[in-house]
Amino acid sequence: MADFYQTGMVTTLHRLHDNGFERLERELERFSETSPMALVLPALYSEFENPAMRRIIGDLAGARYLSRIVVALARATEAEFRHARSMFRGFPQQVTFLWIDSEPIQSLFRLLDERGLTAGADGKGRSCWLSYGYLLAAGDCDIIALHDCDIVNYDRQMLARLCYPVANPNLSFEFCKGFYARVTDRMHGRVTRLFMTPLVRAMEDMAPQATFLKFLDSFRYPLAGEFAMKAALARVNRIPGDWGLEVGMLAEVFRNCAAARVCQVDLADNYEHKHQDLSADDRTRGLRRMALDVAKTLFRTVAGEGVVFTRDHFRTLEVRYVRMAEDTIARYYADAMLNGLNFDRHSEELAVATFARSLREAAEEFIAEPLGATLIPNWNRVAAAIPEIFDLLREAAAIDNGWPRAVAA
Repeated sequence: MADFYQTGMVTTLHRLHDNGFERLERELERFSETSPMALVLPALYSEFENPAMRRIIGDLAGARYLSRIVVALARATEAEFRHARSMFRGFPQQVTFLWIDSEPIQSLFRLLDERGLTAGADGKGRSCWLSYGYLLAAGDCDIIALHDCDIVNYDRQMLARLCYPVANPNLSFEFCKGFYARVTDRMHGRVTRLFMTPLVRAMEDMAPQATFLKFLDSFRYPLAGEFAMKAALARVNRIPGDWGLEVGMLAEVFRNCAAARVCQVDLADNYEHKHQDLSADDRTRGLRRMALDVAKTLFRTVAGEGVVFTRDHFRTLEVRYVRMAEDTIARYYADAMLNGLNFDRHSEELAVATFARSLREAAEEFIAEPLGATLIPNWNRVAAAIPEIFDLLREAAAIDNGWPRAVAA
């Protein structure tokens, strides 16, 4: 779906040709000689039982430009941990497993709690944060990429396109966010299409001085889980522990990185992974929970820019959001009809009504507790409070991976 239109504050890098994969990997191998690269894979053990993960593992072995792969494995027994590790046996890259449920890792979390530096609850945010810490402790990778482990149509070209803008020294980017279409016989990505984008634009109308909203609206898929960044950003970025992870990461990039050093790249013509339930009647699960966390992260970030929110503001915002989301449905309906896609207008309207409830709940929680849950602290702060933390993290990884302590890195 080639186009070359640039919009917003962030450089957009398009898919203008289907060829060039071999060239990208050759150049990445050359760049890796001076800027070693690592890949972080946050995973649940259940994902190792799915064909998508086996496809990802099989394809990653050929990414010779990667120096390290870090797998943050959660919700796994010891037997499951060992089985997951065995699936990477013989890899050309150094593969490190961080077994989140192991005693060495859990003891690190307890130490952090004792020092008032909580790493938050179990979740993707904590797994990513711990992986960044391990790579900083190893100290031999300049670029860190991350992608999910449930990508059904995974192709290693996605990773090459994700890493290239940050790895190429002539481009000067420090952070790269992936984007893609999510389409089968219908459109997916409801939280982005029907909640995130209409909400950001409704907030822009009410707070035009909030530059972060313009920054966020520049991304074609702000909730995509794929990005690459310089290791220095991993050191200074804080991370939310809930489903506001992607928005919180962009907020930290906005604070710590010039917009000219940020880009987004088209990774694939289509992207297929597991689909979350709407969970309209349960605010603790599914897309309803995701919308709640995203909205709270947005409110706190924009409030940090000096925007004032009152109950009256939130009532107006809810009405404005619903109006914009309904207009958005009409646009997507037209797009679906032109492309011969199924379009269930009733389910789209139901999703908007559900997201409006999440928006109201997020507003109530923000008013009650504006600061909300503490973000996971950045690694500079942790290292200042616990100077030996990187040594402890390397030792924990060595124990779980069965390595001699002397080669813990």
